[in-house]
Amino acid sequence: MMKTMATQLTLLLKTGSSRSNGWILLKFVLMLIFLFALFSVLFHVLMLYEGRQYSWITGFYWTLTTMSTLGFGDITFHSDIGRLFSVLVLFSGIVFLLVMLPFTFIQFFYAPWLEEQNKSRAPRAVPKTMAGHVILTHFDAVAVTLIEKLEQYGIAYVVVTPELQHALDLHDQGYHVVVGELDDPETYRRLNVEQAVMVAVLNDDIASTNIIFTIRETSDQVITVTNADLDDSLDILQLAGSTHVFQFTRMLGQALSRRVLGVNMQANIVGRFDDLLIAEVPAMRTWLQGKTMAESRLREKCGVTAVGIWEQGMFRIPTADTRIRETTVLVLAGTRAQLEQFDRSIIRETDKSGAVSDGPVVVLGGGRVGQAVANALDLRGIDYRVVEKKPGISEKFDHFIHGSAGDRSILIQAGIDHAPSIIITTHDDSLNIYLTIYCRRLRPDVQIISRASLDRNINTLHRAGANLVMSFSSLLTTTIMNLIHPQKVLMLSEGLNVFRMELSPRLENQVLRDVKIRGKTGCSVVAVKKGEDLIINPDPAIVLEKKDELVLIGTASAEKLFMEKYPAATEPE
Repeated sequence: MMKTMATQLTLLLKTGSSRSNGWILLKFVLMLIFLFALFSVLFHVLMLYEGRQYSWITGFYWTLTTMSTLGFGDITFHSDIGRLFSVLVLFSGIVFLLVMLPFTFIQFFYAPWLEEQNKSRAPRAVPKTMAGHVILTHFDAVAVTLIEKLEQYGIAYVVVTPELQHALDLHDQGYHVVVGELDDPETYRRLNVEQAVMVAVLNDDIASTNIIFTIRETSDQVITVTNADLDDSLDILQLAGSTHVFQFTRMLGQALSRRVLGVNMQANIVGRFDDLLIAEVPAMRTWLQGKTMAESRLREKCGVTAVGIWEQGMFRIPTADTRIRETTVLVLAGTRAQLEQFDRSIIRETDKSGAVSDGPVVVLGGGRVGQAVANALDLRGIDYRVVEKKPGISEKFDHFIHGSAGDRSILIQAGIDHAPSIIITTHDDSLNIYLTIYCRRLRPDVQIISRASLDRNINTLHRAGANLVMSFSSLLTTTIMNLIHPQKVLMLSEGLNVFRMELSPRLENQVLRDVKIRGKTGCSVVAVKKGEDLIINPDPAIVLEKKDELVLIGTASAEKLFMEKYPAATEPE
C-alpha cells in the first residue's frame, strides 16, 4: 500500500502543474514555520516582561496548542498585553491552520492527486500492442448493443470520449474507455488507429464529418463506418473520407417492409446468406395447414427446410410433431430454385389469383422510417396507406393520410379492416406499445410489425401483440459485424439471427445427425460450407470435417449457448 502511494506521489510530482502546486504548498508551510518561530520568540519576550522564564521547547509548545485552538490552559499570560497577544495567536491559528491549510492542501495537493488517480482509471492511450480492435467515438444505447456483440465474438473495442467524468462513469460500468478530444489527430494515434479493424463514428452528421476528417490525418487505410441522418450528409461524409456511410433509419424502414406477409402467394424472401435464401410464408389457406412437419415432407417435395416457425410473435425450432396451424408462419431455408419450386406447390384454396388480402398495408408514422417503408412497398408494387399527424409531411405525399393513429375513424379510412399487415414506425416506444395493443384489439388476425428504439422494450412489444419487432441498434450492429467478418450474421428479426461459425474441434469427424446440435443448443444447421462449396440443407448423414463452416439459425440466447458449447479453435477470418 505504501509502495503504491509512493509511486503515485512520484508520478504526480513529475507533472508541470503538480510541481507548481507543490511550490505553492511549500511556500505556505514555510510561512507557517515563520509564524511559529515569530510567535515563540514573542512568547519569551512577553513572559520575561511578566517576570517569568520558560524554555524554547515550552515556547513552541504554547504556540502550537494556542494556534491549533487546543488551549490546555496550563500556561497563560497575566497581563493585558499578553492576553492580547494570545488572541492574536489564536486568531492567526484559526485563519492559517483551520481555514487556509485545509483549503491549500485540498486545492494544490489532494485535488491534483485525485485527478491523477481518475486519469489512471480512464487512460489517455491504449497499449502499444493492441491491434484488431474497434474504436467507438460515441456511446449510447446503440453502442451498448454493438459492444455486447463484439464481446460475444471476442473482438476488442475501446470507447473514446472527451469528458473525464463520462469516461469514469463508463469505466465504473465495466467498459473499456479512453479520454481524448475527438478532433485531435493525436487522440487517434494514441488509440493505435492504424492497427484498428474499424472506427465506428455514430455521432451527429456535423460532428462525424469533423471526426472522419481528423482520422484521415492519421490513417488513410482504417475502415470507418458512419451513420447519416440527412440525405445531404451522404456525399459530405464520403468526401470527408468515410469508408462506409449508411442511412440506418432508411435501412430499418426497408427491413420492416420486407417482413410484410399475405400480399401474394409466394414465399417472402427476408435475407440472403451467400446462395442461401431465408424466406417466410404464412400457412393460412395452403396445403400445409393442419399437417405436422413430418407429414408436410417439405424437404422431399421442394428441397427446402423449415428451420423455424413464428407462432403469435414467438419463434420456435420445429420438431417432426409440430403442427402447422392457421396462424403459423414458416421460416424456410433453401436456394432460389428450391423456393421457386415451393411457390409452385402452394395452392390457395380460397383465392386462385394468389392474393390473400385486397386491402392496403397500413403504416403508422410518416417520419424517416415510415417514408422508407412507403418507398420500399411502392417499389414492390404493394398498395399502402401511411397515417401521419403532421400536416407538413402528410400533405407532401400521395397515399399519406393526415390524422392520429389513435383515431379509429382515421384507421378505418386507411383501410385497417382489410389490411394484411400493419407497420408501426414511430421513434417513441411507449406510443408503439399503445398502438400495438390498440391495433391488435381492432384486428386480432392481422400481422403487426413494430419498430423498437430501445432493446428493453422488445419483449413488451411482443407481449402487446406485435408479430415481429426490429430495432435500429440491432440492424446497425449486424451491419457492422458483417463489415468486420463478411456474411457473419444475418438478422431476421429482433433476437433471431442466421450466423456463421468455424467448426469447433469438438464437432470434427462427427456425423451431423449424431451431434444433435438442435436439441443441445436450440440452433438449427441450415448449411455446411466445405471449401468453396456451400451445401444448403445438408443431409443429416453428412460428416463434419476440419475447416468446415456451419451456417446456423437461432435466437440470441441459443447462439450464445452454441458458442459456449462449441467454441471455434480460432476466430473466423
